[in-house]
Amino acid sequence: MPDPVETLRLKLVEQVRGVFNDTASGQQPVPPSDEALFEKDTPIRMVHADIVGMMVGGIRSLLLQMLHPHALQGVLDHSNFREDMHGRLRRTARFIAVTTFGHRDDAKAAIERVNRIHAKVTGTLPDGTPYVATDPRTLAWVHVVEAQSFLAGYKRHVRPDMPNWEQDEYFRQFAVIARALGADPVPETQTEAEALFRQLRGDLHTSPQAREIAQLVLNQRPKGTPPGLQAMLGAEAVAILPSFARSMLGLTRPGLATIPARAATWGMGKTLRWAFKQN
Repeated sequence: MPDPVETLRLKLVEQVRGVFNDTASGQQPVPPSDEALFEKDTPIRMVHADIVGMMVGGIRSLLLQMLHPHALQGVLDHSNFREDMHGRLRRTARFIAVTTFGHRDDAKAAIERVNRIHAKVTGTLPDGTPYVATDPRTLAWVHVVEAQSFLAGYKRHVRPDMPNWEQDEYFRQFAVIARALGADPVPETQTEAEALFRQLRGDLHTSPQAREIAQLVLNQRPKGTPPGLQAMLGAEAVAILPSFARSMLGLTRPGLATIPARAATWGMGKTLRWAFKQN
């Protein structure tokens, strides 16, 4: 007789994989490799393996990225995010999975593919300023907010007491991918990341378009996700945004709403770690 608990676990795993992989076209999850860019049980693999922390961190990083006019214009000019927000997020998640857990040859191929795409992303801002997706400074902003956001999501939902040396190691590991994508400068410690964040903050601008995308990110519901999940994750992401970013995006801190949202995401994270047999 089938074990009902194991049946439930497998069903949950199947549902989650359906959200992050295009199973309808036969796409399979990225298999962890013993020959990945990063060794098992190292900070980057622990952080990037936690689904809830990565979803919350991913939303936070997207909101911050859209405050950079060059990153924003690239999305407006070269992305179909309005028609396929889920697809865009799914492709980003797969890139992170391949470069973190996949075989190093697959990781390098994925990075080269993104670099080829970026080379074609050019245009002009509304004021006539040219932009290119390969600009090292813009890529540095995209990277630093991703790294800080993923780590913040992990610490908030999994390991609030993560040692500082492990956090620094996370930045050093993630820097390998950032440099391969052309970002410069790239932080290798928490202190360097905080300093770079302050330095690049001066490049940011608010706009109606940035606020529009923020609402799309916060209100989209990927196919297969339970009702209310996106609102819960979005509330958590907004709660850990810097106050200046919330103001620039026209968002307000959720206040008391963060208490049930955090409790729900904590419980969901614990359930998913059980389902995927993660410690």
